[in-house]
Amino acid sequence: MKTYLVTGGAGFIGSNFIKYLLKTHEDITIINIDKLTYAGNLQNLKEVEHHPNYKFEQGDICDPLFLSKIFNENEIDYVVNFAAESHVDRSIENPMVFVQTNVLGTVNLLNHAKTSWETLEGFQTGKRFIQISTDEVYGSLGDTGYFREDSPLDPHSPYSSSKASGDLLVKAYYDTYKMPINITRCSNNYGPYQFPEKLIPLVIDRCFRKKTLPIYGDGLNIRDWLYVEDHCKAIEAVIQKGKQGEIYNIGGNNEKTNRDIVKTIIDYIHKNIDPSVTEDLITYVADRKGHDRRYAIDPSKIRYELGWEPETNFEEGIIKTIQWYFENQGWVKALQGGSYA
Repeated sequence: MKTYLVTGGAGFIGSNFIKYLLKTHEDITIINIDKLTYAGNLQNLKEVEHHPNYKFEQGDICDPLFLSKIFNENEIDYVVNFAAESHVDRSIENPMVFVQTNVLGTVNLLNHAKTSWETLEGFQTGKRFIQISTDEVYGSLGDTGYFREDSPLDPHSPYSSSKASGDLLVKAYYDTYKMPINITRCSNNYGPYQFPEKLIPLVIDRCFRKKTLPIYGDGLNIRDWLYVEDHCKAIEAVIQKGKQGEIYNIGGNNEKTNRDIVKTIIDYIHKNIDPSVTEDLITYVADRKGHDRRYAIDPSKIRYELGWEPETNFEEGIIKTIQWYFENQGWVKALQGGSYA
């Protein structure tokens, strides 16, 4: 029985990953550690909290005593590091918090995994450290082209810079110690349980509450959108079949402008939920500092080497997402401290 240590597992992608694993595997154990900051929510995992193969421990990846306890008491096979501060606007306001978690927390986690797995003959077989990263470490694209795994790192915000720093440390542990690692870099995720400070859940929630929908600048910034369960499947493919030391880009092949995203959500809600929701709610606001114009990922490597490709097209995924938030408005209302109020 393999044991997964999932960090940040009460967050959006981490909680979806845990539920995906428990749904598709019977012979695993999952230990979820999360600091439970504003974006970590155990309600995301209510349906599996009593699962015999799942255990939650509250703690901080920056805390060496906490991690020592986890690794000493459990035989960890896979570390999947979702734990991160991830909101660009918050990183502009307080960069130090992002450096603390995304850089120092990552190296602390690496050190404990290394100590646990390393022997005089090298690393134990069957171990893997997976760093969950972002396409934002590559910077911004022009009108054409795609980010590849060998694209130079050119982060433009404190958030993306801290993630790039964490990635470089993970790669250094492979290059220096031959530690078994992989790095995955995904495009923008969307789906159930995403904290409503990010674009899609923010717009959905504000539509339901008839509040204005702020769009940065001209709204023509482009992102590639990936449905969260497709991302979870890609991560598991990397754990099971990825070549040690390799980076894998995970993209959804769904490039959309922010303006198109907002209008798509309005249109569906107007036609299917509330006819009073219209584009009159849109308001354009001053652009974000250092706002990258376009992200787009080339996922050819993971497709050809591991056989993964996204299964959920955006038109299907956005409807599933809107319906989930419509049916779970109480989940949103229960959250505290979000920037969506």
